[in-house]
Amino acid sequence: MTPGNNGASTPEDDDPFGYLYADGQANGAQPPSGGYGYPNSVNRVRPVGTRQYGAPQGQAGPTAAYGQAAPQQQGAYGRPNAHYAAPETLPGGGAPAAPQQPSRGGGTGGGRGRGPNTKGLLIGAVAVVAAVVIGIAVAMTSSGSDDDNGGNEAGGDTTPTQSQTTDPSPSASSSAEDEVELPTIDAKALRLSPGVTTASDVQGAESDGGVYVANLNQSGASVTWTVDGIPKDGAYTLFARYSAAGEDQSMTLTVNGKEFGNKLNLGNFARAEDGDFAKGWTETYAWPTLNKGTNTISLSCQDGDKCNVLLDQFWLKEGQVKRS
Repeated sequence: MTPGNNGASTPEDDDPFGYLYADGQANGAQPPSGGYGYPNSVNRVRPVGTRQYGAPQGQAGPTAAYGQAAPQQQGAYGRPNAHYAAPETLPGGGAPAAPQQPSRGGGTGGGRGRGPNTKGLLIGAVAVVAAVVIGIAVAMTSSGSDDDNGGNEAGGDTTPTQSQTTDPSPSASSSAEDEVELPTIDAKALRLSPGVTTASDVQGAESDGGVYVANLNQSGASVTWTVDGIPKDGAYTLFARYSAAGEDQSMTLTVNGKEFGNKLNLGNFARAEDGDFAKGWTETYAWPTLNKGTNTISLSCQDGDKCNVLLDQFWLKEGQVKRS
């Protein structure tokens, strides 16, 4: 057999892509059609920009039963068919979403559900029980205390226990000794030196009957107070009530036979006019040191003293104070 030209339809001369070129189209090359695999699958090739994804408009794409994947058409060399598209891109396509299973225990997140918080409930119950027990204990304790008090108020047994003492409590007289009221004396009760007299014609004296000591304005005149009942050695305050009018006065104070410091100041603190003794009543003080028991206090008019005063009373305070 002589070789010859068998024409363009010979398989080995058939260029599957000839229809894409001008000379191939001139020789009558046509796009192949139908079937799977090479070369028939080349009919799926489209010029750039003309390929359409998904089924043609108005034509439903392939469907599959629920739970099964739709068959995928294979193109050339095992590539996906160009007409195939994902189900969610097709009109009305896509498999229905699997129904969500309700989470257990009311959980809102993924994973295993959580049950009720039994641990918190248990702790709360224990706390409530503890509070009730404490309240009962407090109530019982208070009730016992009230019963004890009630027994004493109702005349219960008052016999002292071993922890109590049967010694008598300090008497009122003991307290009184701690707060001894020191002596006070009216001037008329003082021992007066010769020439010193008492009078009551000037109003304002606080001594019994308004009696005061006069005529002290002479050299050597004196009054003496022998005072008993001094509770202890120490500093005391001697108060004197008198009347001075016009010029300030001063006299000599002697305690237990010894002259005490400076003169006793008998100033006109009431600012009474000269001779107006009724308006000149006032007080002065000194801080002598006395002995326990009996002491002697004298007020005298010595050389250089000014003694034109009316003397009303003497009294003592323990310690050094400035007001009676």
